[in-house]
Amino acid sequence: MAERVLVIGSGGREHALAWKLAQSPHVKHVFVAPGNAGTADNGKISNSAVSVSNHAALAQFCRDQEIRLVVVGPEVPLAAGIVDDLTAAGVRCFGPTAKAAQLESSKSFSKAFLDRHEIPTARWKSFTDPKAACSFINSASFPALVVKASGLAAGKGVIVASNKEEACKAVAEIMQDKTFGTAGETVVVEELLEGEEVSCLCFTDGITIAPMPPAQDHKRLMDGDEGPNTGGMGAYSPAPQVK
Repeated sequence: MAERVLVIGSGGREHALAWKLAQSPHVKHVFVAPGNAGTADNGKISNSAVSVSNHAALAQFCRDQEIRLVVVGPEVPLAAGIVDDLTAAGVRCFGPTAKAAQLESSKSFSKAFLDRHEIPTARWKSFTDPKAACSFINSASFPALVVKASGLAAGKGVIVASNKEEACKAVAEIMQDKTFGTAGETVVVEELLEGEEVSCLCFTDGITIAPMPPAQDHKRLMDGDEGPNTGGMGAYSPAPQVK
């Protein structure tokens, strides 16, 4: 029996999810909220104006439209507990709970999790005081040149400094000038690791893991890694660096 599906989000990721879901014979229609121009009235796909932040209204929409599955893309609604609330309302939802989403929504939580479970990660320390952070940058036994706003900053909350002065300036911009708003109330100062970045993502239901092909993301704004970090300037897959 073909069912109706709702995809939460408005970016290229959600467009790709909707496009692929619509190809399934098990799917009758795919709603995307809020969606974008590419998901508006596109065959089995259409946009919805339902509020993504009002979880009670969203649950009612799912009941009214007989939505059998909700797929959540962005980090902000996941951190806000959209999966918890929809699941409690009897709506099946694909995505992590708010507690699990902390791995993405809090860099300090994520780094502590990695240390606790002995998963290799760059050396680091978190701070709520800018002076203490700058003191650590100047005294660390390793190049502590990566400064991160701990909270969600739309993929732009990381500054890779070229020297200690630049790193301390980044701390001031994030914590005192509030460049990234409340996301920068806590900063993570991290060891600079050099080399190629590869993302290895998986789908999981909590028991089974299905890996996707490795991908390489290009985050710096300009050629030659000269510009600031962004939410992503493009990616390609598979990445030949991982065999």
